[in-house]
Amino acid sequence: MTLIHETAIVSKEASIDSSVKIGPYTVIESGVEIGANTEIGAHCFIKGPTTIGERNRIYPFSSIGDDPQDKKYAGETTQLIIGNGNTIREYCTLNRGTEQAGGVTRLGNNNWLMAYVHIAHDCNVGDETIFANNVTLAGHVNVGDYVIFGGFSGVHQFGRVGAHAFVANNAAVNRDVPPYFMAAGQPAVPRGVNVEGLKRRGFNATQLRNIKNAFRLLYRSGLRLEEAREKISEQSAEQPELHIFCEFFELSERSIIR
Repeated sequence: MTLIHETAIVSKEASIDSSVKIGPYTVIESGVEIGANTEIGAHCFIKGPTTIGERNRIYPFSSIGDDPQDKKYAGETTQLIIGNGNTIREYCTLNRGTEQAGGVTRLGNNNWLMAYVHIAHDCNVGDETIFANNVTLAGHVNVGDYVIFGGFSGVHQFGRVGAHAFVANNAAVNRDVPPYFMAAGQPAVPRGVNVEGLKRRGFNATQLRNIKNAFRLLYRSGLRLEEAREKISEQSAEQPELHIFCEFFELSERSIIR
């Protein structure tokens, strides 16, 4: 049998692995799937269609998979998909997607969401990220792997934050943050390369030098953005760590922080 507290309310139409723990007064509605060894704390609310993978821990008072906060939403069937190994602390809110944007909000694997984090409809968050307290993503935001957000920072709708970036506390991100870089301020501006984070992830001195050079091309060379992009693309042929910039620039819709 599942380890469900007697005060929890769990729909018979929810699919829950027998190893899942569910705390007191939690409500789990129909259309919810929860994988092995996941633990749901007290007073949580989980609404389907929502899929939660294995080894996740969701702390008390979180709202997972409720309707998108979008005035266009009219009751369509949309989804929230959460991967494996995530920590979701107290009072976090993760909303399902909207039909107009494909219908899915995604959270990848091994992410750490501290208290009061909000991930809005149609966001796509990668793996191994850290969201400090009160971080807010507006709708349609894309976040790469290993991104770190400082407390009370926020990202404008349709924004993009590249892999390994660092967003400082209280930053207001209204343009895209390229991979590897640090952003701070209101509005957020570039503040250099996330050197310490990259060192911790095994980037060597040559790779760091190449990434710093890409930063200089974008922000210190006096080149127009298109010219800097072309030079980075040329260099990426022999510097594989720069490939990520090429893909990022192709997908960027809001231009980059300047």
